[in-house]
Amino acid sequence: MEKITLKIEKTTSESIIKFTANTVLISGSYEFNTIDEAKNSPLAQQLFHLPFIKRVFISANFIAVEKFDIVEWNDVQEEVKEQIEHYLNNPGVLVLEETNSPQQKIPVEVYAESTPNPSVLKFVANKNLVETDFEFKNKEEAKNSPLALNLFDFKYVKEVFISENYVSVSKTEAIDWGEITVELRSFIREYIANGGKIINENYKQEKNSQTAASETANLDDVSKQVIDLLDQYVKPAVAADGGNIAFQSYDETTQTVNVILQGACSGCPSSTVTLKNGIENMLKQLIPGKISQVVAINL
Repeated sequence: MEKITLKIEKTTSESIIKFTANTVLISGSYEFNTIDEAKNSPLAQQLFHLPFIKRVFISANFIAVEKFDIVEWNDVQEEVKEQIEHYLNNPGVLVLEETNSPQQKIPVEVYAESTPNPSVLKFVANKNLVETDFEFKNKEEAKNSPLALNLFDFKYVKEVFISENYVSVSKTEAIDWGEITVELRSFIREYIANGGKIINENYKQEKNSQTAASETANLDDVSKQVIDLLDQYVKPAVAADGGNIAFQSYDETTQTVNVILQGACSGCPSSTVTLKNGIENMLKQLIPGKISQVVAINL
């Protein structure tokens, strides 16, 4: 079993820090404001024993922690990271099923995170939004997503990518994030809190059917290996940066892997370097003699 490692990431809130894992940790999202609320989460209870912990968020591939002002994160973040990693690798249960009871209502929280793409900001919610990734390049494409349609009403919104528990928004170059981040964050939080529909049900079912069909398609062995490696090693990392990478095809003659970049990865200045120095080299090493290059068909 691969060792779980965490990466420390800052958020737009100085009091909240995020520990992103190299794998999916849990299905669902949870928030704990006190040690009593955390009775069904042994990890959250353990964290609350640290005197500076104010709130704990547990989601798909990360654990976010809010602190009181009595300490600075630079002084304690490594200690917290080591404690969480030790717990995850022993292994420990993150959340007992009882926490999912319908009586428990969790207030919606949304916070903004920067991404490697300066044109894209990631808005992370403390609850699941969708099961499958959805990307919308314009308002016409967004007709089946009420949330995306509303976001395109902001004139500076260029593209929208919706994944498990976050929304990545691409802006036009005419405006700076400092002028619009608070407005977008507030809108997304209120929209979710008021029960706004993320994706129309018929379109959601259609997309899920397409995803299932592609997973069961008659692919060759190399294609299946590539998909497995992307899922295991690449997708968690790019998801943490607000994007996604999807396998498109494998050409056995040229030994070329074609992929599609989505969200913050699409149009990102560092995408070419990541493809060549990271993903391409990894696939060449793990599938020797079968891969010559990895190409993003929408880069």
